[in-house]
Amino acid sequence: MKIAMVGAGNAGCAVAADLTLKGHEVTLIKTSHAMHDDNFNYLVEHNGKMTLNEFGGVKTACIHKVCRDLEEVRGKEIVIIYIQTNFHEQLIERLMPFLEDGQLVLINPGYLSTAYMLKHGSGKNLIIAEAESSFIDGRIMEPGLFRVGFRNVRNPIGIYPAARREEAIAKLDQLDERLVYLDSVVEAALHNPNMVVHTVGSVMSIPRIEKSMGDFCLYHEAYTRDNPATWRILEALDAEKMNILEKLGFERLPYVEACKYRNSLDEKEDAKQVFLDYAEMDTRAKGPTKVDSRYISEDVPQGLVMLEALGEALEVPTPIATSLIEIASAALGRSMRAEGRTLEKLGRETVRMILNDSRRKA
Repeated sequence: MKIAMVGAGNAGCAVAADLTLKGHEVTLIKTSHAMHDDNFNYLVEHNGKMTLNEFGGVKTACIHKVCRDLEEVRGKEIVIIYIQTNFHEQLIERLMPFLEDGQLVLINPGYLSTAYMLKHGSGKNLIIAEAESSFIDGRIMEPGLFRVGFRNVRNPIGIYPAARREEAIAKLDQLDERLVYLDSVVEAALHNPNMVVHTVGSVMSIPRIEKSMGDFCLYHEAYTRDNPATWRILEALDAEKMNILEKLGFERLPYVEACKYRNSLDEKEDAKQVFLDYAEMDTRAKGPTKVDSRYISEDVPQGLVMLEALGEALEVPTPIATSLIEIASAALGRSMRAEGRTLEKLGRETVRMILNDSRRKA
C-alpha cells in the first residue's frame, strides 16, 4: 500500500520503518522544526535509512521518501497522523486541501480529533480512524536509530462514520499492525491511556518533579505496588470516564483492563499486575523531567478537557477531571481549558454528530 506518515518524531519514524519492513511504500513527512531535525536530516541524507533495535534484534528499513511537503499525501490510500495532539487542529487545517475523497485518515492517538476533521473537512468524502495509543513505544537514540521499548500485542481502533466500518477494516487490515476494532472513535479517545495515567501521576507528583531536577520516572515512582492513594485517584478519574462510556451504551471497561487488552495475550493474568509489570520495565524512559511537559501540557488540555467536554455534553459529572485541570492550570500559570478540547473548540454540532454516530441502540 502507498502510505503517508505525517509526523517524523519518535513514533512516526518507528512506525514508518516498521510499515516499510512489512512491504509498504511509505512517505514520511515532517511537519515542523520543533524536534528531531538531526534525525530527519540523517534520513534525507541516507535514503530514508532507519534502524529499529528491538531488544537486541536489529532490522533496517529504507523509507521510500522523506520530505516536508504536505502535498505528498495525495494519492496515498492511508494517511497516518502521528504528531503531538496539541497540534492536531492546526495540522488538520493545513492538511485538508491536499486530502482526497476516498482516503482513510488514521490519527494516532486520536483524542477525538475526528471532530477537527469534520470541522475543517466539510464536503470531503473521507474515512476517519482513531487509535488508542502508539503501536510502538521507544526513543530515537541517535540519528537513524530507534530503540523499541514496547510493542502492543493489540491496537484498538475506532472508525467514523460507523457505516463505513467494513470498508475501513478492509484497508486497515493490510497494515499488519495487530489491529482490533472498536465500535466508535469515542471509545478510542476515552481509552487513550495517557489521559488517565499521565495526568494523575504527573499532577500529583509536581513537587517531586521539581525537586528531582530531571531525575524522575513517572512509571517507576508514581505507580508502584506501595502507592495506594495515587491509585485510588486514578480509579476515581477512571470511573468518570466509564460513566461517559456507559451513558453512550458502551462497556464500563476500566483502565487496567484496557491496558491488559493492549499489552497481554494471557487472559488469566491479573489486569493490575499487567500494568505494574509494564510500569516496572527497565526500558521505561525518565519523564516528565519538568512540570511543563507533555504529561501535563498535552494530556490535561487534550485529554482531560476533552473528557470534561464530553461529560458536559452528556450531563455526566466529572469532578476529578475538573480538579486536575484546575490544579494543572494553577501550577503552569495558564488556562488548560484555553489550550484544550472544549466543546467550543471541538464544535458543539460536530461533537453531537460523533456522539449520535457512536450511540448504541438499547
